[in-house]
Amino acid sequence: MGPTSHVIGAVSGGVDSTVAAVLLHRAVGDRFHAVMVDNGLLRKNERAQVLRRMVDECGVDLRAVDASERFLSKLAGVTDPEAKRKIIGGTFIEVFEDEAAAIVARAGAPVDFLLQGTLYPDVIESTSYKGPSATIKSHHNVGGLLANMRLKLVEPLRELFKDEVRALGRQLGLPEDSINRHPFPGPGLAIRILGEVTQADCDLLR
Repeated sequence: MGPTSHVIGAVSGGVDSTVAAVLLHRAVGDRFHAVMVDNGLLRKNERAQVLRRMVDECGVDLRAVDASERFLSKLAGVTDPEAKRKIIGGTFIEVFEDEAAAIVARAGAPVDFLLQGTLYPDVIESTSYKGPSATIKSHHNVGGLLANMRLKLVEPLRELFKDEVRALGRQLGLPEDSINRHPFPGPGLAIRILGEVTQADCDLLR
């Protein structure tokens, strides 16, 4: 990573992306741009809660982007859970590449890297890793990545397990409510809805 390169960060508010975001913020300062994508599949009031916690408790300047219509339109008519995960993963990358272009326009500096809070279990469940094994499920941040994505990945937690990430969070001095936040997957409500994902069903589930 060059001295002028900027990093856009995928921050959901979960412990993995929170720890990764704090690490990058402390490493490169205002060259790190934390972005939370509201994909329309979040829990009730989640966006506001994550923004408050990241800014007030973790010291990370987080920006929220409402991309709910974009995600829901791409999920229209899709019923297979694995297909949903891949669509959501690919759409996340598209949104982050658009946001990176907007940061370039504002800051006049290159945005070459995308931070993700990918963990080792995400990798081994999504791919045949270090030996023949079946895909358990494609995590949106691994199996859903676009083959032609422009941004290079920064994944400082990629070889860690969840308990190790929590320990790292404590070493960084993060508050316990961030460290112990109950896990919630990136595809969110989409994989808790059997069949097609609609706005009405998301609202009902919330």
